[in-house]
Amino acid sequence: MFMVHRHHRETYYVVNEGRILEFEKGDAVARVPSATEQQMAFRFSRFGEKGVQLDETLRGKLAEAMTTGTGGGDPDSGEPGTAIPAGFTYLGQFVDHDLTLDRTQVGLGEPVPVEDLVQGRSPALDLDSLYGLGPHHSSSARFYETEARLKMGTTLGVPFPPEFPPANIDQEGFDLPRAGETAGGTRANQRAALIPDARNDENLAVAQLHLAFIRFHNRVVDHLVERGVPEHRLLKAARDIVVKHYQWMLRTDFLPRIVDPDIVERVFTRGRRHFEVPGYIRPGDLPTMPIEFSVAAYRLGHSMVRGAYQWNAVFRAGGSGPIASLDLLFRFSGTAGNLNPDGELDDPNSGVGLRLPSNWIADFRRLFDFGEAGRDDLVVPAAEFNVAKRLDTLLVDPLAALPLGTFGGRGLPEPPPIQRNLAFRNLTRAAMVELATGPQLAAQMGFKPLTEDQILRGNGGAVLEGLSDTERAQLVEHTPLWFYVLREAEVNEARPGSLTGVGGTLVAEVFHRAMEGSRRSIVKHPGWRPSLPAHQKGKFTMTDLLLFAFENDAKLLNPLG
Repeated sequence: MFMVHRHHRETYYVVNEGRILEFEKGDAVARVPSATEQQMAFRFSRFGEKGVQLDETLRGKLAEAMTTGTGGGDPDSGEPGTAIPAGFTYLGQFVDHDLTLDRTQVGLGEPVPVEDLVQGRSPALDLDSLYGLGPHHSSSARFYETEARLKMGTTLGVPFPPEFPPANIDQEGFDLPRAGETAGGTRANQRAALIPDARNDENLAVAQLHLAFIRFHNRVVDHLVERGVPEHRLLKAARDIVVKHYQWMLRTDFLPRIVDPDIVERVFTRGRRHFEVPGYIRPGDLPTMPIEFSVAAYRLGHSMVRGAYQWNAVFRAGGSGPIASLDLLFRFSGTAGNLNPDGELDDPNSGVGLRLPSNWIADFRRLFDFGEAGRDDLVVPAAEFNVAKRLDTLLVDPLAALPLGTFGGRGLPEPPPIQRNLAFRNLTRAAMVELATGPQLAAQMGFKPLTEDQILRGNGGAVLEGLSDTERAQLVEHTPLWFYVLREAEVNEARPGSLTGVGGTLVAEVFHRAMEGSRRSIVKHPGWRPSLPAHQKGKFTMTDLLLFAFENDAKLLNPLG
């Protein structure tokens, strides 16, 4: 599948099915791609059979039920003992952009070496969203400061709060690198982040995480320089270390938080049972990306988003500014927002500033629990720490009205309001590709299906009282896969709020295959173990990664104090 975001359309190339386009009106056409298009294609596959889809009216009603009345400043944070630090919500988004849409692709018609084409177009966990095609490729050179180091940007000092130096001065290395006025065009063009995937500047949380990964890479480069690694080998050696530690963190820290840990352990110790199972693929085959994962199962993170965050010393309850609403996190990004406190988000020329204001630098202590790494000195009071919303069928209501920049619509005619609803967009994408339903995949994979009561009533999730009896029957028979896997997590009695069954197995197995398919792979090298400093031998968590990236310095993890 080759997916390209262009305004109101998305393009998919599905193996053995050709190209499918979603146009503005939701119509779909298919044709066989040319040989060149197939070579350029991001190869996605269909894991299940085609499914019967809900009609547009019912999708709209379901979307509204999923995004109604859940956007308060302190949304449901999950059952006791299952709360996930909120930073993992946006780590999940960062990973999604590494897996499901390769934005490092070159411009149409520009030649690409075959070896780069394979690496740059495969759905593998190899951080293409960070590295692009390398410093010597014309489309990616602008991401690099030197042959081995990635660029960082400088924030803009602002007068708020007054007489608060951390916010009042420029802070080097705390914003993404940006195009600047020399780029010309609209102000949105000038604010554009110089990173391979513009979606990683869609909201401030994922943007600051991308910056953390840039810092992580550059710190590894510094580490290798100290060990005497020659310049011409630095990038390759650093990327090998960064990617493998990233994969290890995902396998041991991220996945067990969102997926039933027993499923993760089984998949990574005994192998895959369902997706691209060894024996049915040839050794060396590149992985594909099942649309059941990209269009449905891995959209789980949308449910984890909070309506507001205790962001830093300024933007928090009791701070000089307001608590950081989700709307503000969109505003202080370059792709969806304008990096300014006011102005019209959907206008590409709105806003004056071209850099992130210094008072919006993230305090990572509020997003990740450094107490897990034995760093009690980096733990904030519980009331100022953010946990993700429970995995369930409810989305916070700001996601019912997305900024146009989140889906390439800025500067274009205003779409119907329902097309701004993230739940509706997810359900419609699935309908566009005739995605398998939840009950279909449960039967295919041999899982006990959810009952009618579980689908319709759930456990504290979306309330479906507005559906007619006929619509309820249709929903039970043809439950959209995305809704189904969220209901599975919601009614999971063993570990409430964790993916299980269809969703948990599909997510774990695709992650396993994506690691196996990477040129740098902890799956293909099972004896590999982390070499960078970690709080526990043999482990490497997200807090370990951040501590290394920010030099174990509290002032770097939280420059606003």
